[in-house]
Amino acid sequence: MNATQTPSFVERRSIRPEREVDGIERRQFAESRDSLSPEVRELAEGIDAYKLALRRRYVTLAEVLDVVKNLGYHK
Repeated sequence: MNATQTPSFVERRSIRPEREVDGIERRQFAESRDSLSPEVRELAEGIDAYKLALRRRYVTLAEVLDVVKNLGYHK
């Protein structure tokens, strides 16, 4: 590839979106948490914290189980 050609693949994972640069993270249910029970709110906040810490948009059921266990719940 010479200097005049553009690459066909662009690595976008290393480019930070504008909302992350400003420190604003959009949360899907942030506005509706006021109507949640304390237990559900705690779980939602735990999952959001997990997603932010690991930079994940979606979590698997196994990851949700890890969050639940880390919150102290057990069978």
